[in-house]
Amino acid sequence: MILLQTEGLVKAFGGLRAVNNVSLAIEQGELSSIIGPNGAGKTTLFNIITKNLTPTDGRTIFQNEDITRLPPYKICYKGLVRSFQKTNIFPNFSAFENIQASIFMYNKKQVNMLSRAHNMYRDDTDEILAAIELKENAHMPVSSLPYGDQRKVEIGIALAFQPKLLLLDEPTAGMSRVEALSMAKLVAKLANDRGLTIVFIEHDMDVVLAISQKIRVMHQGAVLIEGKPEEIRKNSDVRRIYLGDEE
Repeated sequence: MILLQTEGLVKAFGGLRAVNNVSLAIEQGELSSIIGPNGAGKTTLFNIITKNLTPTDGRTIFQNEDITRLPPYKICYKGLVRSFQKTNIFPNFSAFENIQASIFMYNKKQVNMLSRAHNMYRDDTDEILAAIELKENAHMPVSSLPYGDQRKVEIGIALAFQPKLLLLDEPTAGMSRVEALSMAKLVAKLANDRGLTIVFIEHDMDVVLAISQKIRVMHQGAVLIEGKPEEIRKNSDVRRIYLGDEE
């Protein structure tokens, strides 16, 4: 079943088409990646899909509904959730508090002065913390956690909104090799255990090839090719444009 479909998406900045006539179909349960050199239009595509940018042309269909003109918060509440390249968390809150606050927001809970907010959604929060492998450090300030764990908290915040499709923008950016491979395993585990559809932007080809079921390669705003990892690895255009190989 097709969960997300884009039809001829275009985003022009003056005479530059950062996204150029992108049509793609994301199947339910898919774990896939989008790769390409800097400036290829990857993050701009995510921004259009989630309405952080308004497309110049084209439309986005999610669960058979045209969401092209919906505001970002409505798209999020429909189950299309994303993370960003830079961490987007409350650094002085604990991991538990970051995720608990996000569950409040998802459920639109308004806490009055007589409520014991710290007891609300504890089981839901603990379940997400276990899923992102942070239960042991759940009550430490996020600012004191290793960078890789901070990125896990951001994924936990996204999970609080009960996504059907999760878009991850460079989830391993800035990580060490060990952290990056650990994050890749976590992303694959979340997709499998929770039945999540996940599409991620990534530069680390070891991560891409290790967990992607399908890879889409962008170049100059367009999708150059899509296919299984082995097909992408062997494609001469991909090797030339992305990997810098010379024939």
